[in-house]
Amino acid sequence: MPARIISFDQLTPKSAEFCLLMADLPGRRPETIGVLLLDKQSDQLHLRLRRDYDSIATGDDAEVLAELEADLAAKSNEAGASNLLAQLEESCSLAVRLSDREAVSVVDFEKSVNDLYRQHVSTTVRPFRTHLPRYSLAVAAGPFLANASETEPEEWVETPEDLGLREDMFIATIRGKSMEPRIPDGSLCVFRKGVVGSRNGRLVLVRNHGAGGNEEFTVKRYRSEKTVTEEGFTQTRIRLESLNPAYPSWDLDQDETRYEVVAEFVCVLP
Repeated sequence: MPARIISFDQLTPKSAEFCLLMADLPGRRPETIGVLLLDKQSDQLHLRLRRDYDSIATGDDAEVLAELEADLAAKSNEAGASNLLAQLEESCSLAVRLSDREAVSVVDFEKSVNDLYRQHVSTTVRPFRTHLPRYSLAVAAGPFLANASETEPEEWVETPEDLGLREDMFIATIRGKSMEPRIPDGSLCVFRKGVVGSRNGRLVLVRNHGAGGNEEFTVKRYRSEKTVTEEGFTQTRIRLESLNPAYPSWDLDQDETRYEVVAEFVCVLP
Protein backbone atom coordinates (compact mmCIF):
# COMPACT_ATOMS: atom_id res chain seq x y z
CA MET A 1 0.00 0.00 0.00
CA PRO A 2 1.72 3.25 -1.14
CA ALA A 3 2.42 6.14 1.23
CA ARG A 4 -0.14 8.94 1.13
CA ILE A 5 1.03 12.48 0.36
CA ILE A 6 -1.01 15.19 2.09
CA SER A 7 -0.98 18.68 0.56
CA PHE A 8 -1.31 21.97 2.45
CA ASP A 9 -4.92 22.32 1.25
CA GLN A 10 -5.74 19.00 2.90
CA LEU A 11 -4.63 20.39 6.26
CA THR A 12 -7.36 23.06 6.24
CA PRO A 13 -10.62 21.88 7.89
CA LYS A 14 -13.59 21.68 5.53
CA SER A 15 -17.30 21.70 6.19
CA ALA A 16 -18.84 18.28 5.68
CA GLU A 17 -21.87 16.16 6.48
CA PHE A 18 -22.16 12.46 7.10
CA CYS A 19 -24.99 9.98 7.41
CA LEU A 20 -25.24 6.28 8.08
CA LEU A 21 -26.61 3.80 5.58
CA MET A 22 -28.98 1.32 7.20
CA ALA A 23 -30.32 -2.05 6.06
CA ASP A 24 -33.73 -3.00 7.48
CA LEU A 25 -34.50 -6.32 5.87
CA PRO A 26 -37.72 -8.26 6.58
CA GLY A 27 -37.39 -10.63 9.50
CA ARG A 28 -34.03 -9.21 10.60
CA ARG A 29 -32.96 -6.49 12.98
CA PRO A 30 -31.80 -3.17 11.44
CA GLU A 31 -28.06 -3.06 10.65
CA THR A 32 -25.74 -0.13 9.97
CA ILE A 33 -23.97 -1.08 6.76
CA GLY A 34 -21.89 1.97 5.94
CA VAL A 35 -20.97 5.65 6.13
CA LEU A 36 -21.53 8.36 3.50
CA LEU A 37 -19.42 11.52 3.95
CA LEU A 38 -20.19 14.58 1.83
CA ASP A 39 -17.49 17.13 0.99
CA LYS A 40 -19.77 20.14 0.59
CA GLN A 41 -17.11 22.32 -1.02
CA SER A 42 -16.21 19.94 -3.86
CA ASP A 43 -19.54 18.06 -3.89
CA GLN A 44 -17.72 14.75 -3.61
CA LEU A 45 -18.98 11.69 -1.78
CA HIS A 46 -16.63 9.60 0.32
CA LEU A 47 -18.09 6.30 1.38
CA ARG A 48 -17.23 3.02 3.02
CA LEU A 49 -19.59 0.08 3.26
CA ARG A 50 -19.22 -3.26 4.99
CA ARG A 51 -18.45 -6.45 3.05
CA ASP A 52 -19.79 -9.22 5.30
CA TYR A 53 -23.28 -9.19 3.82
CA ASP A 54 -23.60 -12.96 4.02
CA SER A 55 -23.88 -12.51 7.80
CA ILE A 56 -26.89 -10.17 7.62
CA ALA A 57 -28.67 -11.19 4.41
CA THR A 58 -29.23 -14.13 2.08
CA GLY A 59 -29.87 -14.73 -1.61
CA ASP A 60 -30.74 -11.73 -3.77
CA ASP A 61 -30.61 -9.34 -0.80
CA ALA A 62 -26.97 -10.21 -0.11
CA GLU A 63 -26.06 -9.85 -3.80
CA VAL A 64 -27.74 -6.42 -4.06
CA LEU A 65 -26.02 -5.15 -0.91
CA ALA A 66 -22.64 -6.41 -2.15
CA GLU A 67 -23.00 -4.22 -5.28
CA LEU A 68 -24.24 -1.16 -3.40
CA GLU A 69 -20.93 0.59 -2.73
CA ALA A 70 -19.83 0.54 -6.37
CA ASP A 71 -23.31 1.58 -7.47
CA LEU A 72 -23.43 4.57 -5.11
CA ALA A 73 -19.93 5.69 -6.12
CA ALA A 74 -20.86 5.58 -9.82
CA LYS A 75 -24.13 7.46 -9.31
CA SER A 76 -22.37 10.09 -7.20
CA ASN A 77 -19.91 10.73 -10.04
CA GLU A 78 -22.76 11.00 -12.54
CA ALA A 79 -25.33 13.07 -10.64
CA GLY A 80 -23.19 14.80 -8.01
CA ALA A 81 -22.93 13.84 -4.36
CA SER A 82 -25.48 16.34 -3.04
CA ASN A 83 -28.05 15.32 -5.64
CA LEU A 84 -27.50 11.64 -4.89
CA LEU A 85 -27.97 12.11 -1.15
CA ALA A 86 -31.15 14.12 -1.72
CA GLN A 87 -32.51 11.40 -3.99
CA LEU A 88 -31.69 8.69 -1.46
CA GLU A 89 -33.33 10.65 1.36
CA GLU A 90 -36.50 11.05 -0.69
CA SER A 91 -36.78 7.63 -2.28
CA CYS A 92 -34.93 5.07 -0.15
CA SER A 93 -36.84 1.82 0.19
CA LEU A 94 -37.91 0.31 3.46
CA ALA A 95 -35.04 -2.13 3.13
CA VAL A 96 -32.27 0.50 2.76
CA ARG A 97 -32.47 3.97 4.28
CA LEU A 98 -30.31 6.85 5.52
CA SER A 99 -29.96 8.34 8.97
CA ASP A 100 -30.25 12.10 9.45
CA ARG A 101 -27.21 14.06 8.31
CA GLU A 102 -24.75 15.33 10.89
CA ALA A 103 -22.34 18.23 10.39
CA VAL A 104 -18.64 17.53 10.86
CA SER A 105 -15.36 19.38 10.25
CA VAL A 106 -12.90 17.33 8.21
CA VAL A 107 -9.20 17.68 7.40
CA ASP A 108 -8.53 14.34 5.72
CA PHE A 109 -11.65 12.84 4.11
CA GLU A 110 -10.22 9.36 3.60
CA LYS A 111 -9.17 9.12 7.23
CA SER A 112 -12.43 10.62 8.48
CA VAL A 113 -14.69 8.25 6.56
CA ASN A 114 -12.69 5.30 7.88
CA ASP A 115 -12.78 6.66 11.44
CA LEU A 116 -16.56 7.12 11.19
CA TYR A 117 -16.89 3.62 9.79
CA ARG A 118 -14.95 2.10 12.70
CA GLN A 119 -17.03 4.15 15.14
CA HIS A 120 -20.48 3.30 13.79
CA VAL A 121 -20.28 0.00 11.88
CA SER A 122 -19.87 -3.34 13.64
CA THR A 123 -19.00 -6.20 11.32
CA THR A 124 -18.46 -9.92 11.78
CA VAL A 125 -14.92 -10.55 13.02
CA ARG A 126 -13.17 -13.09 10.82
CA PRO A 127 -9.67 -13.38 12.31
CA PHE A 128 -6.90 -12.95 9.76
CA ARG A 129 -9.45 -12.98 6.91
CA THR A 130 -11.06 -9.56 7.30
CA HIS A 131 -9.70 -8.43 10.70
CA LEU A 132 -6.34 -8.18 12.45
CA PRO A 133 -5.74 -8.07 16.22
CA ARG A 134 -4.68 -4.77 17.78
CA TYR A 135 -2.25 -4.96 20.68
CA SER A 136 -0.43 -2.45 22.81
CA LEU A 137 3.22 -2.25 21.80
CA ALA A 138 4.34 -3.81 25.08
CA VAL A 139 2.17 -6.87 24.42
CA ALA A 140 3.14 -7.03 20.75
CA ALA A 141 6.82 -7.07 21.68
CA GLY A 142 6.38 -9.70 24.38
CA PRO A 143 3.52 -12.18 24.82
CA PHE A 144 2.15 -11.78 21.30
CA LEU A 145 5.40 -12.68 19.59
CA ALA A 146 6.07 -15.48 22.06
CA ASN A 147 2.63 -17.07 22.09
CA ALA A 148 -0.02 -15.22 20.12
CA SER A 149 -2.66 -17.90 20.59
CA GLU A 150 -2.81 -17.25 24.35
CA THR A 151 -2.79 -13.45 24.13
CA GLU A 152 -6.10 -11.61 23.91
CA PRO A 153 -6.04 -8.52 21.64
CA GLU A 154 -7.50 -5.19 22.74
CA GLU A 155 -9.78 -5.38 19.70
CA TRP A 156 -10.04 -6.79 16.19
CA VAL A 157 -9.75 -4.13 13.48
CA GLU A 158 -11.21 -4.53 9.99
CA THR A 159 -8.60 -4.01 7.27
CA PRO A 160 -8.76 -3.10 3.57
CA GLU A 161 -9.86 -5.95 1.33
CA ASP A 162 -6.63 -6.00 -0.70
CA LEU A 163 -4.18 -6.16 2.22
CA GLY A 164 -3.52 -9.92 2.10
CA LEU A 165 -3.74 -10.94 5.75
CA ARG A 166 -1.53 -13.51 7.47
CA GLU A 167 -1.53 -14.91 10.98
CA ASP A 168 1.82 -13.28 11.79
CA MET A 169 0.34 -9.79 11.33
CA PHE A 170 -0.92 -7.44 14.02
CA ILE A 171 -1.91 -3.79 14.48
CA ALA A 172 -0.46 -1.26 16.91
CA THR A 173 -0.81 2.49 17.42
CA ILE A 174 2.38 4.44 16.73
CA ARG A 175 2.99 7.70 18.58
CA GLY A 176 5.54 10.30 17.58
CA LYS A 177 6.52 12.31 14.51
CA SER A 178 9.92 10.85 13.64
CA MET A 179 8.55 8.91 10.63
CA GLU A 180 6.27 11.60 9.23
CA PRO A 181 4.92 12.11 6.63
CA ARG A 182 4.79 8.39 5.87
CA ILE A 183 3.59 7.42 9.37
CA PRO A 184 1.58 10.25 10.98
CA ASP A 185 1.51 10.56 14.76
CA GLY A 186 -1.21 8.34 16.24
CA SER A 187 -1.53 6.07 13.21
CA LEU A 188 -2.90 2.56 13.33
CA CYS A 189 -0.12 0.56 11.70
CA VAL A 190 0.03 -3.00 10.43
CA PHE A 191 3.14 -5.03 11.26
CA ARG A 192 4.42 -8.51 10.43
CA LYS A 193 6.33 -10.19 13.23
CA GLY A 194 9.92 -10.98 12.41
CA VAL A 195 11.69 -9.86 9.24
CA VAL A 196 12.20 -12.41 6.49
CA GLY A 197 15.32 -11.86 4.38
CA SER A 198 17.44 -8.74 4.46
CA ARG A 199 16.34 -5.92 6.76
CA ASN A 200 18.25 -3.34 4.77
CA GLY A 201 16.08 -0.40 3.74
CA ARG A 202 12.95 -1.70 5.45
CA LEU A 203 10.90 0.06 8.11
CA VAL A 204 11.00 -1.93 11.34
CA LEU A 205 9.49 -1.74 14.81
CA VAL A 206 12.36 -1.49 17.29
CA ARG A 207 12.34 -2.01 21.04
CA ASN A 208 14.84 -0.06 23.14
CA HIS A 209 15.40 -2.18 26.26
CA GLY A 210 17.17 0.73 27.94
CA ALA A 211 14.20 3.09 27.75
CA GLY A 212 10.73 3.10 29.26
CA GLY A 213 7.23 4.35 28.57
CA ASN A 214 6.66 5.99 25.22
CA GLU A 215 10.40 5.93 24.45
CA GLU A 216 10.67 2.14 24.56
CA PHE A 217 9.33 1.54 21.04
CA THR A 218 10.03 3.28 17.77
CA VAL A 219 9.72 2.70 14.04
CA LYS A 220 12.87 3.33 12.04
CA ARG A 221 14.37 2.56 8.65
CA TYR A 222 17.03 -0.13 9.02
CA ARG A 223 20.26 0.47 7.14
CA SER A 224 23.11 -2.01 6.95
CA GLU A 225 26.50 -1.58 5.28
CA LYS A 226 28.75 -4.51 4.46
CA THR A 227 32.23 -5.09 3.04
CA VAL A 228 33.44 -8.04 1.00
CA THR A 229 35.90 -10.37 2.74
CA GLU A 230 37.55 -13.65 1.78
CA GLU A 231 34.88 -15.45 3.80
CA GLY A 232 32.00 -13.54 2.21
CA PHE A 233 30.56 -10.36 3.74
CA THR A 234 31.17 -8.53 7.01
CA GLN A 235 28.63 -6.07 8.40
CA THR A 236 30.41 -2.81 9.13
CA ARG A 237 27.56 -0.47 10.04
CA ILE A 238 23.98 -0.67 11.29
CA ARG A 239 21.94 2.52 11.35
CA LEU A 240 18.39 3.26 12.49
CA GLU A 241 17.07 6.21 10.49
CA SER A 242 14.20 8.63 11.06
CA LEU A 243 12.35 9.76 7.93
CA ASN A 244 11.62 13.16 9.48
CA PRO A 245 14.90 15.14 9.31
CA ALA A 246 13.94 17.01 12.49
CA TYR A 247 14.47 13.80 14.49
CA PRO A 248 17.77 11.98 15.09
CA SER A 249 19.06 8.79 13.53
CA TRP A 250 21.78 6.70 15.12
CA ASP A 251 24.33 3.96 14.55
CA LEU A 252 24.34 0.73 16.54
CA ASP A 253 27.41 -1.06 17.80
CA GLN A 254 27.92 -4.50 16.32
CA ASP A 255 27.47 -6.05 19.76
CA GLU A 256 24.52 -3.85 20.67
CA THR A 257 21.91 -5.87 22.58
CA ARG A 258 19.87 -2.95 23.82
CA TYR A 259 17.89 -2.69 20.58
CA GLU A 260 15.63 -5.49 19.34
CA VAL A 261 13.90 -5.58 15.96
CA VAL A 262 10.39 -6.74 16.84
CA ALA A 263 8.54 -6.67 13.52
CA GLU A 264 8.44 -5.31 9.99
CA PHE A 265 6.17 -2.36 9.12
CA VAL A 266 3.57 -3.21 6.46
CA CYS A 267 1.34 -0.13 6.10
CA VAL A 268 -0.66 2.60 7.81
CA LEU A 269 -4.36 1.83 7.97
CA PRO A 270 -6.37 4.54 6.18
